[in-house]
Amino acid sequence: MVKRIPTQYSYSQAVAAGDYIFLGLHRGFGKTFTEQIHSTFSGLKETLQKCDVSLERVVKVHVYLKNIKDLPEMEKVFSDYFATDSFPARMTTTTEFYDSDCLLMIDGVAYTGV
Repeated sequence: MVKRIPTQYSYSQAVAAGDYIFLGLHRGFGKTFTEQIHSTFSGLKETLQKCDVSLERVVKVHVYLKNIKDLPEMEKVFSDYFATDSFPARMTTTTEFYDSDCLLMIDGVAYTGV
C-alpha cells in the first residue's frame, strides 16, 4: 500500500511505501539559520506524525544548505533532535534556492518496520 501526503505543489510531503517513508523537501521559516532549521525540524516532525512515526525513525537525510558556513550550527542543532548514538545517515551539500530567503532544506527516509 502506498500513502501520499500531498502539497499544493508538484511533490508530496511524504510517501509511505512498505516499511519506508520517503520525506519530500522540508524547509523552515525565520530570519536566521537557527530559526529556519528548528522550523524545518518542526515540519518534519508534523509530517512524520501524519504517518504515525516519530523523528527517531529517520534513517537517512539529505541537508541542502545555502551557505556552507552554517554547517557547524547545523551539526549543533542535529544534537537537539537526535541522540548521539542515533544520528541518521546524512549527506550535506550546498545549493542556491528559488526562494531567496531559504537557507536550508531537508529530505530523507524513515523506517517504519521492526
